[in-house]
Amino acid sequence: MIPTLLTATSVFIIAFIAAPLVDIDGICEPVFGSLLYGNNIISGAIIPTSAVIGLHFYPIWEDASVDEWLYNGGPYELIVLHFLLSIDCYMGREWELSFRLGMRSWIVVAYSAPVAAPTTVFLIYPIGQGSFSDGMP
Repeated sequence: MIPTLLTATSVFIIAFIAAPLVDIDGICEPVFGSLLYGNNIISGAIIPTSAVIGLHFYPIWEDASVDEWLYNGGPYELIVLHFLLSIDCYMGREWELSFRLGMRSWIVVAYSAPVAAPTTVFLIYPIGQGSFSDGMP
């Protein structure tokens, strides 16, 4: 849980400050969202993965170069998938704690909102829309 959350957090901070341009629609008109490209704290954003990639798993080692991975918005998918994995692990820890304390094992369902909300916004919604680039509300 902790390593995936630290990975998501550190990549988010680095991308928010210094991520290069991202081709969000696949039409070679890149969008910038980092602070180094003139955005401020309010207008800065992590640009979602390009529509060219769609819903494919997009790790760094699958691309020809790191620059191409950054241009297609790879950090967004890395952040989202690591964050979802960390909150799923958190829910598993809640279940384990309730089991060890002798509580009913279904009590963890009552605390599943931190898992359900981001999973819906960042994973289920993009599947319905056909691209991770539509995952941002």
